[in-house]
Amino acid sequence: MSQPVHDGVELIPRPEQSPAALKAALAVVATDRLPEMIDGQTKAMAEAIATGSVQPIRSFVAHWAAVVEIERHPATAQAYHRANYLANHAVTIQECREHATTVAELYRAAFAAVNE
Repeated sequence: MSQPVHDGVELIPRPEQSPAALKAALAVVATDRLPEMIDGQTKAMAEAIATGSVQPIRSFVAHWAAVVEIERHPATAQAYHRANYLANHAVTIQECREHATTVAELYRAAFAAVNE
């Protein structure tokens, strides 16, 4: 299983798990993903209202905390984005699976680091 590729460099400290703190952190480490986050927040709020449950908001925060965790470590972010690119441009199904597995393992490790 792949582990986060930490080289000791953190762009920012780990933010608290709130939509505002995660948005501020994302603005520093992955500005290009802000529209995606805002869209996800809007959808999570709408689903929470429709279902009468806060679970969609909790899921949204947990996901974006993992994304920020990846992005705040440059080496991990580089490995994650490289594997994602290679999975999307693979020539064979096996090659795609190998790179997609790396993406999933890095995401799961980041998710576990901030959500357990």
